[in-house]
Amino acid sequence: MFIGHAALALAARPLAPRGNLGVALAATFWLDLVWPILLLVGIERVEIDPGNTVFTPLDFVHYPWTHSLTAALAWSALFALACWKLGRRAALVMGVLVFSHWALDALSHRPDLPLWPGSHAMIGLGLWNSVAGTLLVESALFAAGIVVYLRNSVKAALAFWLLIGFFMLAYLGAAFGPPPPSPTAVAASALALWLLPVWGWWIERHRGQLQRN
Repeated sequence: MFIGHAALALAARPLAPRGNLGVALAATFWLDLVWPILLLVGIERVEIDPGNTVFTPLDFVHYPWTHSLTAALAWSALFALACWKLGRRAALVMGVLVFSHWALDALSHRPDLPLWPGSHAMIGLGLWNSVAGTLLVESALFAAGIVVYLRNSVKAALAFWLLIGFFMLAYLGAAFGPPPPSPTAVAASALALWLLPVWGWWIERHRGQLQRN
């Protein structure tokens, strides 16, 4: 998923008033923030395989250190600890958001998510085998996330709507655009996700603070 991960960051943000949208986005995308780094250094591996699923041409050959069940749990705990200064509640919310990435991927991927590094048992319910189903589920999640965020926001700055537009354009481009030319190009484009936490932080730091009840 892509905008599905963003949806949970938006929806869960009000649960952690001492946090920030940038931190929430970093949490939901954390596994994909680490993933391209491990791709570039050769620890994990992806291949371009059009038809692998009808929604994406990416074949996630080997990514146990970011996308196995045990790795996701470990990253969740570490992220929660890193957020401890925001308060116990915020740390818990952010840890759950990190793990939510694996849960949504388990819904969308074909069975390619290992239970642990070295595991031959793979998880994946295969939503990506249906373009219509994927678009319906992710779009509904994204719309709900926006509504929840806005209901708890003092105001929505232009930068917020630009972020929403970026998500939609990137999502549609990935869904209906040509396959990436190489695994290196996949990793390079995935590194751009590091801009999302900065963007989210800037939105709330300068314009769109959440209500604090």
